[in-house]
Amino acid sequence: MWAGAKPRWITYALGCELVAVVATGAALVTGFGGPVRPVWFGVLVALGVAQAEMSRRIERLRRWMSGQTHINVTSVWYLAGVVLLPPAWVALLAVVLYTHLWVRVWRQVRTRPAHRFVASTAWAMLSCFAASSVLALFGLHGTPLQTPRGVVALCLAAAVFELVNVGLVATGIYLYTSQRSAADLIGTWEDNAFELATLCLGGLAALALVEQPVLVVFVVAPLLLLHRYLLLKQQLQVAAVTDEKTGLLNTTGWHESAVREHARTQRRAASGYAVLMIDLDHFKRINDTYGHLTGDDVLAAVAVAITGSVRQGDTVGRFGGEEFVVLLPGIGRADVLAIAERVRVAVGELDVAISTGSGTVRVNGLSVSIGVARHPDAGPTLDDVLRSADAALYRAKEAGRNQVAV
Repeated sequence: MWAGAKPRWITYALGCELVAVVATGAALVTGFGGPVRPVWFGVLVALGVAQAEMSRRIERLRRWMSGQTHINVTSVWYLAGVVLLPPAWVALLAVVLYTHLWVRVWRQVRTRPAHRFVASTAWAMLSCFAASSVLALFGLHGTPLQTPRGVVALCLAAAVFELVNVGLVATGIYLYTSQRSAADLIGTWEDNAFELATLCLGGLAALALVEQPVLVVFVVAPLLLLHRYLLLKQQLQVAAVTDEKTGLLNTTGWHESAVREHARTQRRAASGYAVLMIDLDHFKRINDTYGHLTGDDVLAAVAVAITGSVRQGDTVGRFGGEEFVVLLPGIGRADVLAIAERVRVAVGELDVAISTGSGTVRVNGLSVSIGVARHPDAGPTLDDVLRSADAALYRAKEAGRNQVAV
């Protein structure tokens, strides 16, 4: 269950889960926050489930494409619950809606393993519980929302929910990935603007439920459009850094990853990184013999072979033509050479079967020349490492191809 999770993250997650369960249970027993209105709870559950069902495909694609996702559109219903329900019941609302999302969407997404789902549920519960508790302590629960005091209650609830949620999630991301940039931990300015828009819709939903319940359906349509726009935004971002023929990072995307790794190495005095420059030997012959479409299929097969031969945290990109590049963070020289040799052997063992209009074409006997360079041995800058790897690649080709050069 805890595969890939660091011990410090596990401790943090278990602590949050324990606090969420204990706080919710204690509030239920003591009746803290006042009596519950089962109708409001049922309506918010129904609305949250309905909205999730209508946007299920969008949410699944968005989670598949994202790394750390900072925007959760279900916070619309959480904020409405914060101002309408006692603390324990709004925490239970988070449990119900998160569980539904897990069953219907997230359990099929590799970026949402069970342990991260449970931790995210606890963080949502604590955020809801904190915001609702603040309203209860200040005597703002039950305040008519159309009055100035009601507006203050909505703004205070949104602020507390957002601050607590950002703090909990950012801490979890840091402990899970050791990332330190603000964009990684708390999201970009655009991410937070979208979250603010979602919370505004939550306030409108709460007001509609109190004043004219039928009007709450008008919140669902803009929420679905917002969700679809988020997916479109991510698709455009992915397309901008993805090579369409191989599915690898393109030059821009790979270079951005390499720049971040170089900065991380410099900042934290971490162990060096390495670069592999890989060139598919005699690729022009394949294009001339079988055509460019077959050549594209061969490039895709080589990309799969390279990706399968490196480590999970390594970054593979295509530099154009028949040239590939790999970034290997935190690695020693001996391990670099072992991985480079593994790539060379994997490509040499390829037997690519390609269906054409005239039958099946088999392409085998492929080989690659690989240039290796490592930071800081090759120089203090990323450009130094890239130039050294490129020079080593040319030495490998001049020495007869199908070999690794340092």
